[in-house]
Amino acid sequence: MKKAIYAMGITVLLAMVAANADNQASRWLSPNDPTARLITVVETMWTDANCGPQPAVLNAAIADDFQGTSTQGARYAKSEALKVDHDRDCRMQAIHIRQFGESLAMAYGNESSLVRKGGGAEEKRCLAWTDTWLKRNGKWQIVAAQDNVVDCK
Repeated sequence: MKKAIYAMGITVLLAMVAANADNQASRWLSPNDPTARLITVVETMWTDANCGPQPAVLNAAIADDFQGTSTQGARYAKSEALKVDHDRDCRMQAIHIRQFGESLAMAYGNESSLVRKGGGAEEKRCLAWTDTWLKRNGKWQIVAAQDNVVDCK
């Protein structure tokens, strides 16, 4: 009897693991996917916002409990994420989005801008970044970001 209960428990556990794995299956989204379009639009706005005013939609798209990691390794919150850098010629270079289940997506991107250095000179800065998106209450939001300075090509 104990062996039968044990076997049944193992079967139920394996079924639960398999069901959870199906819910977390990942896939690369095509650029035409509605979720990919939304994320791409918001990420492009965030890139462009380093060169000008922040669109109001960014306040809603960045979660209140957002946590980012800067290119210097420092952590920053939503309030810092919404600050304008006053760069020039901000450009989204590429973006690819992978969705995990129904409520988690990762956006992987590259961008460039001209940043002002000491003495007024400008220098091209290129970033590679990863942003984590979470769908809460039916709404996608950025909950985490990691930015890295990379060589410009």
